Amino acid sequence: MHAWLCENPVGVEALQWKELPTPAPKAGEVLIAIRAASLNFPDLLTVQNKYQFKPPLPFVPGSEYAGVVEAVGEGVKHLKVGDAVAAIGSSGGFATHALVNAAGVMPLPPGFAFDDASAFVMTYGTTHHALLDRAQMKAGETLLVLGAAGGVGTAAIQIGKVVGARVIAAASSDEKCAFCKELGADATINYGTGNIRDELKKLTDGKGPDVVYDPVGGDLAEPVFRSIAWRGRYLVVGFAQGGIPALPLNLALLKGASIVGVFWGDVARREPTANARPWPSWRAGMAKARSSP
Repeated sequence: MHAWLCENPVGVEALQWKELPTPAPKAGEVLIAIRAASLNFPDLLTVQNKYQFKPPLPFVPGSEYAGVVEAVGEGVKHLKVGDAVAAIGSSGGFATHALVNAAGVMPLPPGFAFDDASAFVMTYGTTHHALLDRAQMKAGETLLVLGAAGGVGTAAIQIGKVVGARVIAAASSDEKCAFCKELGADATINYGTGNIRDELKKLTDGKGPDVVYDPVGGDLAEPVFRSIAWRGRYLVVGFAQGGIPALPLNLALLKGASIVGVFWGDVARREPTANARPWPSWRAGMAKARSSP
């Protein structure tokens, strides 16, 4: 096999394309011949040694990919050689082959494109876990999505609408806001030009959003948390802006609000059975999407 190998985590420029031994799966593992892999923000942070998960050196980056099962280890029942699959792991995707825990592998519907599948699991898995598990979001609630035109942001708009929430999409330009409206957002806020607190007050009649989905962090966090509704849930998804905000905890007390961490990658590792529970419905949704005109 060949892979992009990270031996010194100082950035993308240090990666090297190398030939490595092709591994054999152990019990509970599968070997996947990779057909497509997606690049996510955590992948960039990992090769810069800036992510919360730091794999032992050397490692092959790439946490999300799709391909064909080439070998299965002892005890693997839901997969067989030749199955088309999507997978998520801590690393290993930027290669011709990857060894992964079978619990992190989802069979694909017949004919589902590998490039689409390789970009599905992390964004939609993270967002499904955030909104339905961590926030326990319900129909009729108001969801604010920050960074709404990005990967997890667009997933949050779509899943929020499926749940029955009113979705307010916040992005940094008018073009991005228009894109969010096309995806189904009920209202948008351009936080590059407007005051997000004033806009939220107008759009929610002063109540504020029930759930905030925040993959951005930085200087948006505090004004948005000051606007959250009573018993609101603030989902800490990531820090794409770069800065990790420090929120005044008295705001959580005054609003009866919750600050909720979202780290789906570790949920997949720590709780594989619970994590895989919604996968049959995801697979059905993927099949439906493929058959839609």
